[in-house]
Amino acid sequence: MKAYPHSIAALTAKFRKLAGGSVIAAGAALLMGHGSALAQVEIKLGHVGEPGSLFQASADEFAKRANARLEGKAKVVVFGSSQLGGDKEMIQKLKLGTIDMALPSTVMTSEADLFGIFEMPYIVKDRAHMARIEKDVFWPSIAPEAEKKGLKVLAVWENGYRHITNNKKAIKVPDDLKGIKLRVPEGKWRVKMFQTYGANPSPMKFSELFTALQTGVMDGQENPFTQIYSAKLQEVQKFLSLSGHVYTPAYLTVGVRRYATLPADVRKVLEDTARETQAYVYETAIKAETDLLGKLKQSGMQVNEVDKEAFIAASKSIYDDFGKDVTGAKPLIDKAVALGK
Repeated sequence: MKAYPHSIAALTAKFRKLAGGSVIAAGAALLMGHGSALAQVEIKLGHVGEPGSLFQASADEFAKRANARLEGKAKVVVFGSSQLGGDKEMIQKLKLGTIDMALPSTVMTSEADLFGIFEMPYIVKDRAHMARIEKDVFWPSIAPEAEKKGLKVLAVWENGYRHITNNKKAIKVPDDLKGIKLRVPEGKWRVKMFQTYGANPSPMKFSELFTALQTGVMDGQENPFTQIYSAKLQEVQKFLSLSGHVYTPAYLTVGVRRYATLPADVRKVLEDTARETQAYVYETAIKAETDLLGKLKQSGMQVNEVDKEAFIAASKSIYDDFGKDVTGAKPLIDKAVALGK
């Protein structure tokens, strides 16, 4: 909130300088103007999505709904396209209190290890399964781990099902990835996954990806259709392999310390609206999957199916390592898998 140095005495002195009968009216207007400015808090919401992405649609819809309910007490302002930094930078800014909200995805695995459950290949069967995991696994067991790190998740939205693109060849089985320089998000389990498959993965900010692919620093990457299309990766990638290897949620997240300074009624609006916006996010994501795949094909990308059973078989060691390395992970994996049956 902006600080306004004017004291009531100073304002009164200004009023006295005004002419004649307008003093009271002018004074009232000036006080009301300052009161309104004092009342409104700007809530900065950052994300890495480009215009046209699911992140942008989700954040904009949330802001529209929240602002209508906040009625001038506060205003959510959205900053997309990594304007407030990459995911890791925004997470740090949430902790420091220099921004208010962010929409991270994979990077949360670097904050709390149990978020890595969503990095396990093919663990989420569909959105109905994800809803059961959210209710029985995420909120009781994973969200509290984020709070220990100073981060509070208000709602689980979506990044989407991820697919592999590259400029070398169609990927049909894990062996086809051998030697391919693949950009991955900043999360250790995605790196381990593609190392296991034989690729040469490197974490990189999403904002740097297009140039890395264009210049050949990277051969390929993996992302949902919405990120691929909105970032125009089809212009610098030849092959699209429909691996669907990971379903990545997105988490509307705030910094615990700064969030606690907001009035209780503002927090309630933000929390209620965040949860309610999930239905819009899923509806938008489902429609985009079909529409965007068609557009990516029209752009000239060569699209192929993959042998998912071969990828699943190659993923066993990833599950084993996660279950052994992360305290409490094994029972959560078992529960999540059981909820899909």
